[in-house]
Amino acid sequence: MKYAEVVVDRKASVLDRPFTYEIGYQFENILKEGMRVIVPFGNGNKAIKGFVIKIEDDFTSNFKLKEIIDILDDKPLVSKELIQLGLWIKEEYLSSYMDAFQPILPPGDFKEINTFVELFKTKANTINLNNVEKSIIEYLKDNHAPMLLSKLKEDLNIKNINPILNKLEEDGIIGVNIEIKTTVNKKTEKWVKLNEKYNINEALEIVGTRAKKQIEIANHLYINGESQCTRLIEGLNTSLSTIKALEKRNVIEIYDKEVERNAVKRPIPYYKKHVLTKEQYNAFECILEEYDIKSNKFLIHGVTGSGKTEIYLQLVEEMLKKGKDAIILVPEISLTPQTIDRFMGRFGEKVAVIHSKLSYGERFDQWRRIKTGKAKLVVGARSAIFAPFKNLGLIIIDEEHENTYKSSQNPKYDTIDVAEKRCDLEHAILVLGSATPLIETYYKAQRGEYKLLELKERANKQKLPEILLVDMREELSFGNKSIFSRALYNEIKGNLENNRQTILFLNRRGFSNFVSCRSCGYVVKCTNCDISMTYHKSIDKLRCHYCGATRDVPHVCPQCGSKYIKYFGVGTEQVEITTKKLFPNARIARMDGDTTSLKGSYENILEDMKSGEIDILIGTQMISKGLDFPNVTLVGIIAADTTLNLPDFRSPEKSFQLVTQVAGRAGRGDDLGKVVLQTYNPEHYSIEYAKLQDYNKFYKTEIMLREEFLYPPFVNIISILVYGEDRYNVQHVIKSCYDIIKKESFFINDFNKHFIGPNPAPLEKIKNNYRWQIIIKIENNHMECMKNIIKRVCILNEFNLKLDNVKFSIDVNPLTIL
Repeated sequence: MKYAEVVVDRKASVLDRPFTYEIGYQFENILKEGMRVIVPFGNGNKAIKGFVIKIEDDFTSNFKLKEIIDILDDKPLVSKELIQLGLWIKEEYLSSYMDAFQPILPPGDFKEINTFVELFKTKANTINLNNVEKSIIEYLKDNHAPMLLSKLKEDLNIKNINPILNKLEEDGIIGVNIEIKTTVNKKTEKWVKLNEKYNINEALEIVGTRAKKQIEIANHLYINGESQCTRLIEGLNTSLSTIKALEKRNVIEIYDKEVERNAVKRPIPYYKKHVLTKEQYNAFECILEEYDIKSNKFLIHGVTGSGKTEIYLQLVEEMLKKGKDAIILVPEISLTPQTIDRFMGRFGEKVAVIHSKLSYGERFDQWRRIKTGKAKLVVGARSAIFAPFKNLGLIIIDEEHENTYKSSQNPKYDTIDVAEKRCDLEHAILVLGSATPLIETYYKAQRGEYKLLELKERANKQKLPEILLVDMREELSFGNKSIFSRALYNEIKGNLENNRQTILFLNRRGFSNFVSCRSCGYVVKCTNCDISMTYHKSIDKLRCHYCGATRDVPHVCPQCGSKYIKYFGVGTEQVEITTKKLFPNARIARMDGDTTSLKGSYENILEDMKSGEIDILIGTQMISKGLDFPNVTLVGIIAADTTLNLPDFRSPEKSFQLVTQVAGRAGRGDDLGKVVLQTYNPEHYSIEYAKLQDYNKFYKTEIMLREEFLYPPFVNIISILVYGEDRYNVQHVIKSCYDIIKKESFFINDFNKHFIGPNPAPLEKIKNNYRWQIIIKIENNHMECMKNIIKRVCILNEFNLKLDNVKFSIDVNPLTIL
């Protein structure tokens, strides 16, 4: 007897564990890990769907085990390696089983996936088949459309049918596919083919000699095989009525054929292979050579424009030659169109695409292309790390420093850590790339955990752009109250005269960041979030960027009645308006969360920029990530210190990264680039080293401060956030949790040095929920013990706290503690 550990989709924490079921003899040789099953559950033995994560030969229990009712799949939905990865995620990030497996399973609800069996009539040669196999084929013939596997099993009542279906599928007689049972349906087109009952002479005899167009259609289908209906009508200059006449005579069949939803709908030209520079070639060779000898993890630290993408492309080419698959990750949406162009331009139909802007059906079609082996590499955002490849050889994470690689929803995984684990499980290569690596990543490279590969020159041998630092305090003393310094204004004017493009960067959307009363200091805040609202001039309203609530702009102060209430701060919308006033003849576009919300809008702006239809592009950090426009020779950074003043230990690092990355958009063509860097903090080390474009000096300063004040990479950080609508209840619960965790953590020396809080979170109220926080700094050797304590206290509630009406958000090594 064999036994299966099954995970069921139940929210209660006491049910968040695998349940063991007996595998009946009829399923012993069929059931595999990664398949879905129907099991009896609870006192009433209600039949529910579950997911098998482990199969064992022995199991000791004092209880009589229930037996699996049925198997829903003919093959595993996910591999053993991905199951292992899901189990690791559960433990590493303190998530539930279903949360951990959700990103690994096919897109959507795993309970709503159905398996269909379809007959490929043109290959159904029944001569060498046994009676059981013939009965399956006859059943599919009689029912015409693809049949649910569960319905086929019920109607035919054939024991051990799965191996039989597998053999018929291997022989190309049937196809077995999975579909999601939702409002998303297969996309189909009308196709036409000759009736298999007749040969061509018999078909032409039925048509007769007078129907010339019908004869032409029949001959065309005989020579070329099946044809898409619309193309047939256009190609032969015929009509649908003529085709319908042939169908009435039973000469042809008109049927629906599934077509994949294209994730990329625009034509993509071939992207030629470039000869690698010496630096590029050395990095490329090192990765391929050292992988088999020393290391499977590499960091390419290359200046902006050093040609990291070409190295990635040629590494993928080598993997494909070896029959291996590849995953290429880019920050969420922003780099995807340009990266897709390069990879699809080089590798065509072998590329699948996964990112958040795809429709539900498009995502599922892309997943299925990967699962069936039609796609050999995937380009995508964070979730593409779970692509179901069978023979993974390479994972590339470009711009590895970006925040978007850390999930903010359960499971709160770090994509880089997940990639490391997956590469270890599947013996694949991991390549990280950035001009401004995360401090933790570079620290690992310095310690030899990654092999460090440096690219110090741009691929086109062009110099890095000159950076002009402007102290905005001096501008104000000269009477310039504009958001543009005199230097930036003159540079933009000269760039327009020379027909060159300009990028203006400000990491804040909207017209102004808040509305305030100059008499009493009142700031208009969101009633749901207790956070200042942002004014958007295009809709003439205040909007909360956390919950989306809007309200009218007050004309008098609600607190003191003063009329002196006005806008403060600057957003991208105001920069756009000011730029249009100063440069009325320039073609200006804005790229931020407001202008790219519609599907395809981001790509349209990029295309206009690439074709020269835009003179000045204004944007948020969307434009900082790897975009490559050869005609951009000027970048203006409106306020370099917007991220510098956030109450977060990573603020200097984020400021350095943003300035360096945005500056890197200039001078990527034949002309030297220039950057105007406007700041109120010119003496800050992150601004100084960004001006020098000297990562190593910044790293040395930052790593000393991290060690002194006990921040990563020298410790881990765990954030415990408790939130709910009752402020006092939230406060009571988190203090109770703190007391228990403190008592259970007696083994940690100098306890108070490791714990911060409990305190109100920096953003204390969001969406009507009050938020309190504990920050725990913990060394590696105590990490597992601490996670176990937190799990017992906050998740399993072993200490019987009253946790009604509160929720926990636990984040292991968060990228922000706001």
